[in-house]
Amino acid sequence: MEFAGLARRSRWRVALAVAVAICALVPIPAGDVDRLYSAGVYPVLQRGITRASNVVPIALLDVLIVTTVVAIVVATWREWRRAGAPTAAVRLVVRVLTIAAVVYVGFLVFWGLNYRRTPLTSALQFDAQRVTSDAAARAAALAVTRMNALHDAAHAAGFPAAGAIDEQVAAGLRTAIADIGRGAAIEPARPKPTMLDWYFRRAGVDGMTDPFFLETLVASDVLPFERPFIVAHEWSHLAGFADEGEANFVGWLACLRAPPPAQYSGWLFLYSEVAQSLGGREATTIARRLEPGPRADLQAIRDRIVRQVNPQVAAAGWRAYDAYLKANRIEAGTKSYAQVVRLALGVRLPSGELALPAYD
Repeated sequence: MEFAGLARRSRWRVALAVAVAICALVPIPAGDVDRLYSAGVYPVLQRGITRASNVVPIALLDVLIVTTVVAIVVATWREWRRAGAPTAAVRLVVRVLTIAAVVYVGFLVFWGLNYRRTPLTSALQFDAQRVTSDAAARAAALAVTRMNALHDAAHAAGFPAAGAIDEQVAAGLRTAIADIGRGAAIEPARPKPTMLDWYFRRAGVDGMTDPFFLETLVASDVLPFERPFIVAHEWSHLAGFADEGEANFVGWLACLRAPPPAQYSGWLFLYSEVAQSLGGREATTIARRLEPGPRADLQAIRDRIVRQVNPQVAAAGWRAYDAYLKANRIEAGTKSYAQVVRLALGVRLPSGELALPAYD
């Protein structure tokens, strides 16, 4: 009986190893991923899973992590008591590798295959010649103009409370998805706190999309005027835009198609990204046009980062995330975050409208 049980477990592990190898190594044409997964299976999964996870006020990812760790510790302790340390150590390694394989396959099925879809630069009309330093400077100046104009109305209207689903941002995302003709209509996820919050704040991570329960997790220290864009970014991941730069781009478009608080949040984000791409005297000259309100908000964001982020934790975390992105075929790694500037400057929507209107 024991040998039969061992044989069954061995066959199961061999089958799992084969599945992992197939998932990791077999190339799937991006067009097939677009059609069969990102526009076929995945939207059904997302709406059902997120609708269910929204019912629970805590992060189900936290529950999964704690449950898995406790189960491993208990099983290893029991085996150590029964069979000794060497056997327990061997079985611990096997158990961890098995769990890692299950997690990898589940990751791809529930969300991760979106990394393999056709990039927006190929799916949309993208003109790389429009991506110039002069265009970036004009975009930064436009962002300043919009922030100055929107600041008072945005703050007067108020920003969504932490944990609230902003239906207006959700509507903006639906409009953005329709405008670019890509992505899926989503079930918005309620923003949730997480036990990973300490790491988020120390590493400079504002939010995360849980790839298993398709939840939106947001750091506790983000400021109210940052939250609409951060949530829109994470919801863009839920819409199937796995690449960070693409999620930034779609989240920004979503904010522009929502009321003033979200628009203001989106322009704050884009201004910061474009200003970093400029640097030097030109960025300083444009920054002088900021009125006191937006200037104070941008300073508050910088102060938050300086106060919370630990450079060593952030460096280690971003190195790990860079490796994760590259393992999922995002060659630019964490540099993909900055792709939003290229997309904003170079994309023309299917309607013929520029993604970044009136920056010429």
